[in-house]
Amino acid sequence: MDIKQKYVIKAISDLGFKKYTEVQNLVIPKVLNGSDIIGCSQTGTGKTHAFLIPIFEKLDTSLNDVQVVITTPTRELAQQIYNNAVFIAKRSDTFIDVRKYTGGSNRDKEIERLKKSQPMIVIGTPGKIKDLAVKENVLNIYKANVFVIDEADMSLEIGFLEDIDLIAGLMSDDLQMLVFSATIPEKIRPFLRKYMNSPAEIFIKPKELSSLNIEHIFIPVKSKDNKTNLLDLLKSINPYIGIIFCNRKGTVDEVVSFLLSNGYNVAKLHGDLSSRERKQVMNRINKAEYQYVVASDIASRGIDIDGVSHIINYELPKEMEFYIHRTGRTGRANYTGLAISFYAPTDGDYLDFLEKKGIKILYKDIKNNALVNRRIRDERTRRKKAFVPVDGDKLNIKRNKKVKPGYKKKYNAKLQRAKIRDSRNKKG
Repeated sequence: MDIKQKYVIKAISDLGFKKYTEVQNLVIPKVLNGSDIIGCSQTGTGKTHAFLIPIFEKLDTSLNDVQVVITTPTRELAQQIYNNAVFIAKRSDTFIDVRKYTGGSNRDKEIERLKKSQPMIVIGTPGKIKDLAVKENVLNIYKANVFVIDEADMSLEIGFLEDIDLIAGLMSDDLQMLVFSATIPEKIRPFLRKYMNSPAEIFIKPKELSSLNIEHIFIPVKSKDNKTNLLDLLKSINPYIGIIFCNRKGTVDEVVSFLLSNGYNVAKLHGDLSSRERKQVMNRINKAEYQYVVASDIASRGIDIDGVSHIINYELPKEMEFYIHRTGRTGRANYTGLAISFYAPTDGDYLDFLEKKGIKILYKDIKNNALVNRRIRDERTRRKKAFVPVDGDKLNIKRNKKVKPGYKKKYNAKLQRAKIRDSRNKKG
């Protein structure tokens, strides 16, 4: 890998990297070469350092202005990326100004500081960055030459794509754009075509993501309701920390109430919690005050909890790829993990999909407070048509590279249009 900056090399050494992960080996050279990137990879693959390492390698430490903008859909994700970026920046003899912009911070102080100086690297949520760059016009994102969109599928689901579109529209035509996502939904492809120039598409095979240290156990839902099945399961396992995943925040509340009424001390994470509440919950989780955490996908994305020994899918995720994302939270490093899922007879296609991804499924029942092997008939192999995932078409995208003089004037015109669109959207 062609990394020459001494402080970046030192940071890599201090991080304890003995070799790069697959996504890092594929992404870093292409970012260094200036390519646009669409990276499809799940949690635990080393994605964050795949874009941070080449960003710092190319950073002009003598230029005290915005060079890089990184958006991510949640405050927790922004904090984690910021922590990783600061770790690298501190190895430099020259001060590298990295700033984080998310909701819940002191907005007035941020604005006053931006009027005095600009950060080199901006990390934050799309709404907050739009507020500072468009509404307040104090953050010089139009000068950035690299734009990273992390967790793009989640940004789409939450409704941030419009804000990201506004942000991208203010940047230069020769912008290098790096988009990372667990999946690439069809709804996001028009956005990619609009801004990206013949991007290199990097897809990490799920087989590589399915840790060899994880056992994937599937338990059939029978006559009992799911809550009773869950209660039976919890009596048969004893995790260090177990995350129970639900598809909706309403279901998270229901499961938490049910478990509390049955004597379990559980934490919950979903989108309706305030920043302060989420921080308090995370602090208590990290102090091992909870054995179980009930979470929705959106709330848990990017939250890194050490010591997760069990993943429980109370409901299978609607997006099949998200199964891999969820289960990748256990079995990390040299630890083993269990991924336990409830399934119904109608989930045959789901099981076929996972097995085609290289996941070995163990079918079990709960009997006498223990997980026991289940005799499975070969009904799924007799299916006339197995589920086959369709890969997205390769993008052949072009963008006008022409750069005109007077970028400041051009930026101000874009800014006015963005403000008008933003105002219309609010009225609508």
